[in-house]
Amino acid sequence: MHSVSISGTGVFTPAEKISNAELVVAFNAYADRQNALHAEAIAAGEREPLPQSNEGFIVKASGIESRFVLDKTGVLDPDIMHPVLPERADDELSVMAEMALKAATVALEQAGRTPADIDAVICAASNHERAYPAIAIEVQQALGIEGFAFDMNVACSSATFGIQAAADMIRSGSARAILMVNPEICSAHLEWRDRDCHFIFGDVCTAVVLERADRAEAPGRYDILSTRCLTQFSNNIRNNNGFLRRTREGHMADRRDMLFRQEGRKVFKQVVPIVSELILGHLADNGLEPKDLSRLWLHQANKGMNDLIGARVLGRTPEEGEQPNILQDYANTSSAGSIIAFSKFSDDLKPGDLGVVCSFGAGYSAGSVILRKA
Repeated sequence: MHSVSISGTGVFTPAEKISNAELVVAFNAYADRQNALHAEAIAAGEREPLPQSNEGFIVKASGIESRFVLDKTGVLDPDIMHPVLPERADDELSVMAEMALKAATVALEQAGRTPADIDAVICAASNHERAYPAIAIEVQQALGIEGFAFDMNVACSSATFGIQAAADMIRSGSARAILMVNPEICSAHLEWRDRDCHFIFGDVCTAVVLERADRAEAPGRYDILSTRCLTQFSNNIRNNNGFLRRTREGHMADRRDMLFRQEGRKVFKQVVPIVSELILGHLADNGLEPKDLSRLWLHQANKGMNDLIGARVLGRTPEEGEQPNILQDYANTSSAGSIIAFSKFSDDLKPGDLGVVCSFGAGYSAGSVILRKA
């Protein structure tokens, strides 16, 4: 069995950004229009008026202050309220593959590798543009990588599950090095017209290069000590259908269940103990204790949830830097969130320092990766 290292990471951030203030203006304009349109039904008590949103509510509920998106104009137009991404021809690179290539280029450079060094590509994301051909194979073709590629989806845990899948293949010898990408167009499955969730998501793509530890040469690489995955069925977070079809000039039935929806309070109450116990059990089974950790790179969904998980795992309030958050700038980016945190807040650790990458989300699903800086 071979040992495995993460030798490079990359993050592609879209050029367009939406602040909470901009988002609130757009949402409230939409709410005002709907309330005026249905004024008689509201006055008769047959319909509830849409409530207004505000910046204080968003920050208190999530810790989010802004988010990056592929299309800002459509999201902020009260008549549209979703990204409008022009449909591409079959011979053009897909949107998700284009994002993945940009993140992959950074990850490969950091790892000191070229496409010729990579044996496989995994595209692990919460939603995919199409069922087939696989986005991963499209990325493989665009980079000129020989070998194989496939897509996988475990919602917000897709990246950590992707790391385990890649690490298992490298451990067994079926691949020397694998590129794992996480293109997330979360703005397309978000209902921007729902006050309870209109602020949650942003767009981004991350990439990770994993390879045999005895071949890894990049400075600052991390060795994977252990991986663990967990799933437990729940209806509390779901997306029944739709995704990018909604962005194609509005050609889709206006069904609320075809977009992201969740029972937020139930999710918070149920997921926190699941994740805390997963990390603690994973550490114990590897002869480690919470005090051995220098950092927690958690899924970036909700600041309150992360703070509570960090406190439960460490047995105390995390100190500055022990549990870095990036959701104030990126919002929830599904599977990519924990990888963004790891990519941006890992260089400062010393050789031998330990950390855990952990993501969690719909399913329920949760993935834990114990890392040691080489």
